[in-house]
Amino acid sequence: MSFHVCDRQKNEPPLDKGLIPWLGHALEFGKDAAKFLARMKDKHGDIFTVCVAGHYVTVLLDPNSFDGVLNDTICLDFSRSKKQLLEKIFCLQLPSIKPTAERKWMEQHFRGLNLSKLNSSMSVHLQNLLLSDQKCCSPSQWTKDGLFSLCYSLLFRAGYLTLFEKQENASVVYEEFRKFDHLLTKLARCSLKRGESQIATLSRERLWELLSPNCLNSESESKSWQQSYHHFLQQEGADAEMQKRAFLLQLWTTQCNAGPSAFWLLGFLLTHPEAMEAVKTEIRGLNLQNPHTDPLKAHNTPVFDSVLSETLRLTAAVMISREVVQDKILRMASGQEYHLRRGDRVCLFPFLSPQNDPLIHQQPESFKYDRFLNEDMTVRDKFYKDGKRLKYHTVPWGAGRNICVGKDFAVSAIKQFVFLFLTHLDLELCDPEAKLPPVNTSRYGFGMLQPDGDLQIRYRLKRTQHEM
Repeated sequence: MSFHVCDRQKNEPPLDKGLIPWLGHALEFGKDAAKFLARMKDKHGDIFTVCVAGHYVTVLLDPNSFDGVLNDTICLDFSRSKKQLLEKIFCLQLPSIKPTAERKWMEQHFRGLNLSKLNSSMSVHLQNLLLSDQKCCSPSQWTKDGLFSLCYSLLFRAGYLTLFEKQENASVVYEEFRKFDHLLTKLARCSLKRGESQIATLSRERLWELLSPNCLNSESESKSWQQSYHHFLQQEGADAEMQKRAFLLQLWTTQCNAGPSAFWLLGFLLTHPEAMEAVKTEIRGLNLQNPHTDPLKAHNTPVFDSVLSETLRLTAAVMISREVVQDKILRMASGQEYHLRRGDRVCLFPFLSPQNDPLIHQQPESFKYDRFLNEDMTVRDKFYKDGKRLKYHTVPWGAGRNICVGKDFAVSAIKQFVFLFLTHLDLELCDPEAKLPPVNTSRYGFGMLQPDGDLQIRYRLKRTQHEM
């Protein structure tokens, strides 16, 4: 940690240490990072430094200046803070594995032909899970459920079956995972209470055993994603204990965003009838009769894509963090230069800007299904601030060299799920006047936001398939 007391330089960002020595703004930051950072932005502008539990964190909220952080691999380091988080949350240490080697392996399995195979498998599992419970029901029989629980459960289990191929324990893994995920932000912040600590530890150990590669069928003719990853870990020298823990990391990484994303997307459609009708109208225009083609691949769906982009703009809240390993001069898009100290951290929070910046997106707090559509129904990708076109107008999957490798797999899964739901099932709110629940503010910085509560819905099989 660097010292910010008497030796401040003129070109350093404004410093706000808070009232409590060492702790600084840690409590407010952890309780609701978006609200806290918005207050700091109003007070200090697009760049400022805050004290958070003994660390000095420089927050950059000007998207036109993001590349000065994202493209610097000399003065700024990503791997140190990542390693600390992996140890806090997953008790995981992989010192022998280089981040570049792991990313290269991930890219091989989440792109090209391998991605197509995963998408096809995901589609089959989603159909089986989504429709199997309804086969014994008459078309007039409604099923009630919480939308978040339904979306998270179905997408998690389909994703688990696609990547891990263990049909016998998918439901057990999901239930245990939800316990673990519920406490994950507290694990990261070391703020667990005594009873919560025991629950998190037991849940984590249970998941290690459920995901253990010991029960993999090494003689299987076709290699699952899990088998391939197990082979990679062995080649890189990870011991048996760390292999189990690495599987939990990958389970969380690959399954923590799709379910919540689908919840928000369907929730926005249900609470905005004009958006629901626009998506259904677009789907009616697709050729759904050929069972051998994927209509989402065979046709452009600009309205559906705009709804997804708008959903992610409002609910994706990644925090991009780097450690300053050498003193750095950060040049802003305005030409202003700031000195960043070695030992500090620098953080981007795209949820505030660009995603909720009123100078970029009009009425940013409102859901507008056509925000990412041009008048000619093409995808809108040109957004401006202060007359300058933005490279980053929404950043749901991270950016730069560390953008989420599994982004395309997650987007495909979300779209497949929503498409299946709308084409095979009638869906409506139990209470027509119901509103979406508020977000769980402790999840800011951990990918997709989750709701604080649920939205009660009911659904049933359509009388005629694809009847819209």
